[in-house]
Amino acid sequence: MINYKLANILLEGSAAFSNYPTLLYRRESSGKVFTDIESHILQGPDCFDFTTYFNSLPVSKWRMYTKAERFFVHLEFMGAPFRLLPTYASALDWSSIKQMDCVSNYPSSDNWQSLDVELVPDSKAVLASFCIKTDGELRLRNCYFYTEVEEDDLSTVELALATTTFKKEAYILKNLDLIKENVLGSHEHIADHFRVHVIDNGRTLDVDSLSTGLITIHPNPNVGGSGGFARGMIESLEQNPKATHVLLMDDDVEVLPESFIRTFNLLSLLKEEYSNAFLSGAMMSLEEPNLRTEDLGFFTAKGTFSPLKPGGFMTSLHDVVETEIYRAPTGLYEDTAQQYAGWWYCVIPTATIEREGLPLPLFVRSDDAEYALRCKPKFMSMNGICVWHNSFNFKYSAAVERYQVSRNTLISQATTGAAPLSDFLYEIRREVELDLKKFNYDEAVLAVKGLEDFLRGPEWISHPVAESRFMAANREREQLIPIEQLIPQALELGVDLTQLTFGNLSLGGDRSRLQALKDYLTINGHRFVNDSAKRNGRVAVIDAAGWVYPAGKIRDVDTLIVVDMPNKKGAIRHMDKKRFKEVWTRFRKAEKEFKRNKDKIYAEYASYRDVFTSIDFWKQYLKEASE
Repeated sequence: MINYKLANILLEGSAAFSNYPTLLYRRESSGKVFTDIESHILQGPDCFDFTTYFNSLPVSKWRMYTKAERFFVHLEFMGAPFRLLPTYASALDWSSIKQMDCVSNYPSSDNWQSLDVELVPDSKAVLASFCIKTDGELRLRNCYFYTEVEEDDLSTVELALATTTFKKEAYILKNLDLIKENVLGSHEHIADHFRVHVIDNGRTLDVDSLSTGLITIHPNPNVGGSGGFARGMIESLEQNPKATHVLLMDDDVEVLPESFIRTFNLLSLLKEEYSNAFLSGAMMSLEEPNLRTEDLGFFTAKGTFSPLKPGGFMTSLHDVVETEIYRAPTGLYEDTAQQYAGWWYCVIPTATIEREGLPLPLFVRSDDAEYALRCKPKFMSMNGICVWHNSFNFKYSAAVERYQVSRNTLISQATTGAAPLSDFLYEIRREVELDLKKFNYDEAVLAVKGLEDFLRGPEWISHPVAESRFMAANREREQLIPIEQLIPQALELGVDLTQLTFGNLSLGGDRSRLQALKDYLTINGHRFVNDSAKRNGRVAVIDAAGWVYPAGKIRDVDTLIVVDMPNKKGAIRHMDKKRFKEVWTRFRKAEKEFKRNKDKIYAEYASYRDVFTSIDFWKQYLKEASE
C-alpha cells in the first residue's frame, strides 16, 4: 500500500480568500490566521473549523468516482498545544458535526512535528474535515488529505491544458505565472505530467519568451473558441507523450493552481466505470467570489441554456453540501437529462476525442454543449475544482446571444442530433418578439440572420466565414454609449438617471391578463392597433440585457431608455413600426422556409457530421483561415 495525496489544505492562493476567509475556515471567536514564508499561523485562543468549500474532503464523491476507501489528514505543526477534532457534514447539515469521541491532543513543540489522523465520518457523510482548537500560536505547513491504495490502482495520466485566447493577455500571463510556479514548479504528482497549450487566436503573445519547457504558445487564426479548442485537442493528441486527458479552459478566468492538482489526483484514481467521464469544474463569480454560479448545464425544452444546479454561496456550508449531492430532477423535468459541461473548465479523455472527433466549426457558443451531448458521457464535479469567471450579466453580447446562439443551436441539433427535446426555432421566435417589444430592432435582426445563415446549409460553414459574420454582428448590434453621455439626453426626456438603482431598474411593472394578451397579439402595439396618441411622450427605463422582459413597464410607451448598469452604458430607443414590419416580415419568411425544408436541411447537415469532426477537416480549415 502507498499513501496518495488527494488534496492540499489551503490557507492562501487566491485574492478571493482574503475577502471570504470562510471559503477556507471558520472561527468560533476572534482568532486570526497569518501566512509567512514557510508556514501558516493559527493564532488562538480559538477553534478553527476547516469544514469548508476548499478544505473539506468530499468523501462521498471520492468513494463514488475513485478507488479511494479510507481517508487521512496529514499535518506538520510547531508551537502551542492544540486539539484536533475530526468533523463531517451530511445532507441536512447547516454546520459541521464534531466527532467528540475522536479528539486527539498534541503538546506544544519548539520543533516541527507531523501527525497523521484517519478520518472516519458517518457513513452518510458528504464531506469530511477537522477542527483545530488552540489557545496560542500554532504554525502549520505541508497539510493535505490522502488515501491508501495499491500502487497498481494508479492510472497513468498525462494531462494537457488547452486554453484559447484572443487578446486577453492580462488573464493569460497571470495564469501562466501561477501554473509555472505552483504546478510545474511544485513537488506534486502532476508536475511532470502536465502540458500547457495556449492557442493564441489573436496572435499577440510573445511565442519565444512564453514557450518554455512544458508550456507552448500556438499562434492560430481567429477561428473562435471551437476552432481554438479543436487546435488544442489536436496538439494534445500529437504531443509526446500523448495526452490521456485534455482540460479545456476559457482564457478570461482566474485560476486556482490547486484545482489542477486535485484534477490530476482524481483522474489517477478513477474507477473503470468513470474512466470515460467528463470532469466539469465549477464557475465561481469574479464579482462575488464566494458565489458558485454553475458547473453543469442543460438545454431546456424551450431551447435555452440553463444551469443544472441552483447557484450557491460557498461560504454557506449548506450550499457546499447541496452542490455535492444535487441530482437532476429528470422525473419532473425530462429536459434536465440534456446535460453538458461548459468549457470554462472541462476535462475530456482523449479516448473520447479519438472516438467522437473534434468540435463543430461554430466559432463561439454551443460548441461545448453540442460536444457533451454528442459524446453522452458520465459527468463528474467536485467541490474545490473551479475557476473564477465573469458573471454572464457582465458579458451580455447580442452578437453572441442573438446571432451565434440562433445559428449554432440549430446547426448542432441538425448535425449531430444534439438536444432532441429542445425547440430552438421556438426560442429564436421568442427572442425576435422580445427584442421587437423592447424596440430593439437591430438585435432582433441578428437573431433572424442567425436563422437565415443556418438555412444556407453545411457547405457554407465548411469554410472560415464565421469570424467575418461574428464581426459583422458586433458592428450591427445596438451601440451603447457611456452613462455620462446618456444622462443629459435622458434629462431632456424628463428622466434623472443619477438616482437610478438596480432595484428600480429591475422592476417589471404590473399588467392584467387582458393587457398581457394584447401585448402578445400586437407585439407591444406594433400591429393591429393604432395607439400612438396614447403612447406619445411616455418614457420607461429598463435593463439593457437582452433576456429581461419588464412587460408592465414597457407597454404604452414610445421611448425606452436602456441601461447596462454593470458596464455603465446605455442607449435610447424609439418605437418604429416601419422597422418592426421590415424585421417581422423577414423573420416570418425565414421561419416558413425552415418549417417547409426542415427535414431536408437537417439531413444535409447530418451528412457532414463525420467531415466536420475529423482532424483532416480541421487542419484544412485552419490552413484556409490562415491564408
